Amino acid sequence: MRAVLAELVQREVQDPGVGFVTVTEVRMSSDLQYATVFVSVMGGDEAETQSLASLRRAAPFLRSEVGKKLRLRHNPELRIQLDQTLAESERIEELLRDNPPTSGDEEHDDETA
Repeated sequence: MRAVLAELVQREVQDPGVGFVTVTEVRMSSDLQYATVFVSVMGGDEAETQSLASLRRAAPFLRSEVGKKLRLRHNPELRIQLDQTLAESERIEELLRDNPPTSGDEEHDDETA
């Protein structure tokens, strides 16, 4: 489903509000009624907001096309979400740069002194 959605977003969605979007993951609900589609968007906050709004408008079209291409009995409702993985990993790296971990030896030396 991720590959089909990625291709549809890239080639079929004609909304100019959709920027450079990558479908990173799709998680199906246990009852297969819903699919949460995680996307990453290149650009700033405005590009993210605009792309998400455009993709959500295109969700009925995407849902229908996914059903046709995958020959699904029931087309799941698509819930488009921003993938925060990259932003979270960048934040962790920033925190580690600003506060480098100390080695275990230094802690041991402080305790024995």
